[in-house]
Amino acid sequence: MNRMRLLILVAAILAALLAAYLSTGLLRRPAPQVVQPQVQKSDNVDVLVAGTAFAPGQRFGSTGLQWRAWPRDGLAADMITRETMPDAPTQMRDARARVSMIAGEPVLPGKIVKAGEAGFLSSVLPEGMRAVAISITEISSVSGFVLPNDRVDVILTRTTADSLGNKISTGEAVITNAKVLAINQTLGGGTTDATVPEGRTAVLELNPKQAEVLAKVAASGEISLALRALADGGDGKPVLADNYRNPSRATSGPLIIRYGLQRRASGQ
Repeated sequence: MNRMRLLILVAAILAALLAAYLSTGLLRRPAPQVVQPQVQKSDNVDVLVAGTAFAPGQRFGSTGLQWRAWPRDGLAADMITRETMPDAPTQMRDARARVSMIAGEPVLPGKIVKAGEAGFLSSVLPEGMRAVAISITEISSVSGFVLPNDRVDVILTRTTADSLGNKISTGEAVITNAKVLAINQTLGGGTTDATVPEGRTAVLELNPKQAEVLAKVAASGEISLALRALADGGDGKPVLADNYRNPSRATSGPLIIRYGLQRRASGQ
């Protein structure tokens, strides 16, 4: 029994020594180092984007275009960047969207049309309207003071002859409240000039029926523009005169009342 107890005591002492050794080794072992993950900063570049949604033909204005950070490795070749065109939002404020655009969409050259470029006038026209050009002179355009974005009445003056051969000049409004889109090749919105010199052509915004009537009456007399007051714009739509709403009326002469009798005069 004494020998057995001695063996157990020795085993217990050895176990205690082993435990002490192991615990001492653990305490002396250095604490594991925590590796901080390194965040790779992406290389961004400012790209020109639409600040809001735009419909085709809508003008960008002074706040419609914005810069937005864009990963350089995702940059397309035709994107407009602040590095290459720092004044782009200012330079393109009078440009218009060629196609529909959503907010945040990069502005690409193929999606916009600038003033003076081919297709700009068609982008300005509202849906369903037509641009019609007529010849003007200094007198017929109010001494040159009819400018783009003005509102005018289109007056037709014709010279006819009565049964005795006497010449009679008559004038009447054909279209009222027509918008002037351009004088010569100067459009509204991009000029601050007080006058447009040497106006030879006026471009009016009309609906298809009004454009047809104007083309017919222009061949039968002289067209003049009467400038309307700024406060007399109404709802902004051109109006065809009552006696010209029948398309065949445009080819006949004006109504003449002479000696109490009414008749239509034929244009010369």
